[in-house]
Amino acid sequence: NVFSGNIISDNYYGVSLYSSSNNVFSGNIISDNYYGVSLYFYSNGNMFFHNNFHDAVQASSDSVSVWNYSNEGNYWTNYTGQDLNSDGIGDEPYPINADNQDDYPLMGIFSDFNVILKSKVYHVTFICNSTVSDFSFKIGEETGNKIIRFNVTGEDDTVGFCRVKIPTELMNYPIIILGGEEEIIPTLLGISNETYVYLYFTYIHSIQTITLISSKTLHLYNELLDKYLRLQMDLYNLNFTYYDLLSNYAAFLGNYSQLQQSYLALNFSYQEHLLSYSENVRNFRNLAYIFAATTAIFLITTIYLSRRAHRGITTKTTVVEDDR
Repeated sequence: NVFSGNIISDNYYGVSLYSSSNNVFSGNIISDNYYGVSLYFYSNGNMFFHNNFHDAVQASSDSVSVWNYSNEGNYWTNYTGQDLNSDGIGDEPYPINADNQDDYPLMGIFSDFNVILKSKVYHVTFICNSTVSDFSFKIGEETGNKIIRFNVTGEDDTVGFCRVKIPTELMNYPIIILGGEEEIIPTLLGISNETYVYLYFTYIHSIQTITLISSKTLHLYNELLDKYLRLQMDLYNLNFTYYDLLSNYAAFLGNYSQLQQSYLALNFSYQEHLLSYSENVRNFRNLAYIFAATTAIFLITTIYLSRRAHRGITTKTTVVEDDR
């Protein structure tokens, strides 16, 4: 069985289950009873979440049940825990007995309001330490803005808070929040996703009217701003790459200048070696000429002397023969 949206009050037992399992209780006001919930005789596996308890004995059970759903539990008026991270959920569990506890107790009263838009029903839920009333939704005729407005009441000059869950199909973030005429800066909770926006904000209870506005113009402005910031980042990265390339080019130019100087020095050395080689070739050629001339003179002299020696021997032989 599913029990939701009921006001259960002024009874000895607000809810009493006897050997009854797998029931779901959500979105109920269970108050001013002696026992808010009593579970007995194997009443296991029941689920309680988004209920508001204000009873003499909030819950009693000899069975094991679940006391939260999707990280949200119930509001217990005698819960003494804190909310140091400001998300509307208590930091410590609410103990019922050794086998049962609410791991995500609510810090304020749970409220659920319906919005019908284009034949579709949307649920806007609140966890709030104020009394929420006169909830309304409308679309601005001229601007097309979607507007939620509601009243909050509490002890004057005390701090109130609201944790609001809004379907993104109904209203897209960014959402402007006004407390009276002044803007309230909300916190976008980390559990927000493509389906739901979770906002947490605080105010002073002297404020009586809270307005949430989803502006088409602001949404377009934020889209353009996001694109502009991305373009700025791309430009920054491009400039960084350009200066990096410029630095590399300067280094390359320095290396090129060094190479050019080395080339000129090498070319100068080559020219010197070329001149030395030409001079050596010229000297070698001259030596060759001298050697050839010397050899020729030597050969001519040798031949000349040989002929003269031969002639002298021939003349002496002739004289000897004549003497005979």
